[in-house]
Amino acid sequence: MRLLPDDPVKYLHQLGEAGDADRDIAGAALMLSALDNPGRDLDPYIAHLAEIAENSRLRASFAMDAESAGAALSSVVSGYYGYDGDRLAYDDPRNADLISVIDRRRGLPVALGIVYLHAMRAAGFRALGLTSPGHFLLQLEVRSSHVLIDPFNGGAGVERERLGTYPNMRSVGENPADSFQPVDDVDVLLRLENNQKIRAMQAGDAIRALTLTKRMVLIAPKRAELWVDLAQLHEGEGELAAARTAYGTCLMLAQPGAPLHNEAALGLEDLKRRLN
Repeated sequence: MRLLPDDPVKYLHQLGEAGDADRDIAGAALMLSALDNPGRDLDPYIAHLAEIAENSRLRASFAMDAESAGAALSSVVSGYYGYDGDRLAYDDPRNADLISVIDRRRGLPVALGIVYLHAMRAAGFRALGLTSPGHFLLQLEVRSSHVLIDPFNGGAGVERERLGTYPNMRSVGENPADSFQPVDDVDVLLRLENNQKIRAMQAGDAIRALTLTKRMVLIAPKRAELWVDLAQLHEGEGELAAARTAYGTCLMLAQPGAPLHNEAALGLEDLKRRLN
């Protein structure tokens, strides 16, 4: 794992400008966490992630297929380091904060998935996130084979036929496997932040939700839907000039005539009347 900068905002801004390619996803999640933990010494966390990477390379070096590689990596992340899903306090915001996840070895599926993605890629394998409305899995590819991994359940392998049995998972088609869609690293990071945003909104903490949305825009500045969310949150806080800017940015990004474009246009027109 490469060295991380001292300025998380600058790092995340550069990540957003780079687009949707695979990246140092654990490093990015650590930078997001650093924003909520100002003054925290990140060196122990960087060292911990580097140790996971090295042990993953060693343990999986003789794996011949995805199944054996998945078992080897799970033995590192879950078996040796003790990472697992937090079943007792699932909605605890700490479960989506990588610093807290590393401290507690407990987290949400997407937060644990980031640790696993870090381990899988460090071992030299291709890995990506698979998301559904109710769960998050990983697909590990080794040579011509692949396996699904559940980071919330000790990195266990998952048969596609069993996907419909997952709690809280809402299938969007006849085949439960169709509910899981591959996502890039930016989407994984957005899901991590959105977990915290949802909990902030449920708690009535609009300021926290606004802060998290700003971070989401920072790492995905070309996602028009995020700018609408940001505009509405600014508007709710009475920050009308900032809301106007956010609506305007959405209009530049969204396809003309699309529902999102129309929503931003209506919001902007209403703001102009109020500001004048």
